[in-house]
Amino acid sequence: MAIRGTALQAVADVADDGAEAAPSSQSSPNRVRIIDATLSCLALHGTSKTTVDDIARRAGVSRATVYRVFPGGRDEVLGAVVDTEMARLFSALGVRLGEASDLTEALVGGIVEASARIRGHAALAYMVEHEPEMVLGHLAFDESDRLLATASRFTAPFLARWMSPMEAGRVAEWATRIVLSYAIAPSSQMDLTQPAQTAHLVETFVLPGIRALHAADSPTAIDITPFEQGCGQPDQRAVRGAADGRPITPAAVHHQSSEYSNAVEHYKGAMT
Repeated sequence: MAIRGTALQAVADVADDGAEAAPSSQSSPNRVRIIDATLSCLALHGTSKTTVDDIARRAGVSRATVYRVFPGGRDEVLGAVVDTEMARLFSALGVRLGEASDLTEALVGGIVEASARIRGHAALAYMVEHEPEMVLGHLAFDESDRLLATASRFTAPFLARWMSPMEAGRVAEWATRIVLSYAIAPSSQMDLTQPAQTAHLVETFVLPGIRALHAADSPTAIDITPFEQGCGQPDQRAVRGAADGRPITPAAVHHQSSEYSNAVEHYKGAMT
């Protein structure tokens, strides 16, 4: 079965294009109704047993309406479901990261938000249990590398308030690996949907790793104070630590901070 687009490609589209709002025809009531109905069908029967008739019946529309909204039929509907769910995930994650007041809160909040949404996703849970090849196939080899890179590109601007862009990219990848590893192989001793347990993991293992990363790149202790901007300029205490070892210029930091601010405002309203 050839589903239009994959979960990985949907992530890439969201991160690379900034989750641009779909045209009005893409957000029609029938489209949303069909997508949500498909999610219900997938949670009950998975992809292999879900038909256009099933989707139409649960959505309360005719079969012809499904094909009118999605000319490509079932495969196009499934592709739209992936796109929509990834956009919803990134929207919620962007808001959570944007509201964080310090690095620890950003890491804990981001990991909890992503983990809770993955674990609480009924359709995804059914597929992991009954159709694992549909999910795990996108988490292996080159696909895994692309997924990690894409998630890191999305998350890094939020973390760059407390570290250099290079460090933010690497830390974002670590956080993504943590979420994926516990989602694929849950632990009875660590539940990443629980803030207290996630905070313990972050404070015990992740933050020391970040400090070690910074120490390896620079003799200066890491400053996790948010950038303080006045008159449009970043706080000079935070202007340091470029990927090539040279100081980050004020212009570069201001650009990164502006990118973060734009991302926060966009994702707060992305799903309204």
